[in-house]
Amino acid sequence: MRYWFVILGFITQLSHAATWRIAYPNSESLLDEQQSYPLQVLSLALEQTSVRYELIPTRKVLSQRRAIEQLKANREINILWARTDAVKEEELLAVRVPIYKGLNGLRLFLVDAESAELMQPIELLPELRRFIPVQGYDWPDTKILQANGFEVATGSSQSQMYRLLQTEQANFLPRSIIDIWDALDESELPDGVTIESRLAVHYPTATYFFFNKKNIVLANLVKTGLERAIYNGSFDKLFASVHREYLRKAELNKRIMFELKNPLLPKSTPLQDKALWFDAQSHLLKVVTPNEGASSRQPLKQKPSQTGTQ
Repeated sequence: MRYWFVILGFITQLSHAATWRIAYPNSESLLDEQQSYPLQVLSLALEQTSVRYELIPTRKVLSQRRAIEQLKANREINILWARTDAVKEEELLAVRVPIYKGLNGLRLFLVDAESAELMQPIELLPELRRFIPVQGYDWPDTKILQANGFEVATGSSQSQMYRLLQTEQANFLPRSIIDIWDALDESELPDGVTIESRLAVHYPTATYFFFNKKNIVLANLVKTGLERAIYNGSFDKLFASVHREYLRKAELNKRIMFELKNPLLPKSTPLQDKALWFDAQSHLLKVVTPNEGASSRQPLKQKPSQTGTQ
């Protein structure tokens, strides 16, 4: 037993004496100040442990797929952040603290004027299912919506997804409450496309920091820092400072939110630890669960039911 205390003390001293060089995948999204939030969380966690550290981006932009390959091979990077699923948790070492508190599972809709009018009467989930969402063909959200009974059109690029809206092959484009506001400033956004004002969907999702499976010391260091930041309130303070304006503009108290299931979420997800999650329901006047009864309304008028699947 004494031997392990000696080893633990040695690691602790080493952590304080050395400079931790933490390499992360460079991403074009990091050019946006708001998208640098994961780095702010990582810095906060490391500061809680009082270690010296240096955050180093890769020289080249790495796609998420490439970053995962490099992390698995313990090359070029020693951390990444991504939405979790069973495959990632099998191949990598996850620190199960959702850095967005699940907020990126809260989705508002980009629509054109015609779809906004047609969706105005919606009150129940079966009514929303009569409309066709569009998503990226490789987005996990595509499978989530399909698992919840939606016929989903897909596109290989943002411009193609907008084109499906314009050509009436899709009715709405769900985007995270975190990034939908930036979409309004995109040059390729078609004229007349805006954020629908009454509805939202929510499904549980978690973005974690991931590490190589052998890098237990660094993973535990970040985990300890995150737990301390949650305990002393600095994590929630940072979260609120970055996302408060998004929540204000969303006017969630005026929306009907449809709760969806996420079959991609691993069973190990700590959903029962309420301190880790943003409580979307407390910000809404009405929440509709997946088990709510079928609508008694007459079928809604809808755009042509073409899938537009790529």
